Amino acid sequence: MESNKVHEAPGSDNDIGCCGCILIGLSYILVVLFFPFSLCMTIKIVTEYERAVIFRLGRVLPGGAKGPGMFFILPCLDDFKKVDLRTVSYDVPPQEILTKDSVTVAVDAILTKDSVTVAVDAVIYSRIFDPTMSVCNVENADRSTRLLAATTLRNVLGTKNMSELLSERDVIASSMQQILDESTDPWGIKVERVEIKDVRLPVQLQRAMAAEAEASREARAKVVAAEGEQHASRALKEAADIMAQSPAAIQLRYLQTLNSIAAERNSTIIFPLPMDLLRGFMK
Repeated sequence: MESNKVHEAPGSDNDIGCCGCILIGLSYILVVLFFPFSLCMTIKIVTEYERAVIFRLGRVLPGGAKGPGMFFILPCLDDFKKVDLRTVSYDVPPQEILTKDSVTVAVDAILTKDSVTVAVDAVIYSRIFDPTMSVCNVENADRSTRLLAATTLRNVLGTKNMSELLSERDVIASSMQQILDESTDPWGIKVERVEIKDVRLPVQLQRAMAAEAEASREARAKVVAAEGEQHASRALKEAADIMAQSPAAIQLRYLQTLNSIAAERNSTIIFPLPMDLLRGFMK
């Protein structure tokens, strides 16, 4: 943990040594001798959303970053770096990955020379909360965050199944944000938000998923139809038992059927034949 800390140099003379004190004194003398022309070299201004990290003789000045507004530097001894504190957004390049459940499919694809990799790209929103750490603890904070986001995206997606990748984008984005935020904290960077922008599937994988979904829908339809037939047969059995107890109910049912047929097809004539007349011939 100590390697991640920024060691600021106190402004005492013992830290910079005698040579440093002499150079600082000469620098002040030059500022006074060439006044007011020296103000062009010593006075700097940063905007509201910027901060300046000042290095004097290679050491960070105590007190942290300067700004916003005007600040003073010594010519020839001080160097400063501007840091933008605004939230920046950038696209993570599309990463082609194999999901956790596509190993067998990948082996078959290698034999058939097909591609089964899934291309996923994301958007990262981040900002610098500590300018000193972002300058001293990492060489290029923006580039390092981009590279870390790309590798983190591949690592997180490699542990997910295809169904999770398509239906749990919010969970994946939240997991990525937590990992990136913890990793970039020593760099003085806060990852505010991660969004999975697009998931591109190969054509043959889309066809396979469509065929699987169609087969699943057909299976559910057959199950629903079978359950309907079962309920209908049970209801018909109960109706037949009730009608068997009252022979007049069968005649009334015949008349209702004739009434419904006559309303739709007037040219059709149906003569109902009671089943009681056929019992003698059947015996």
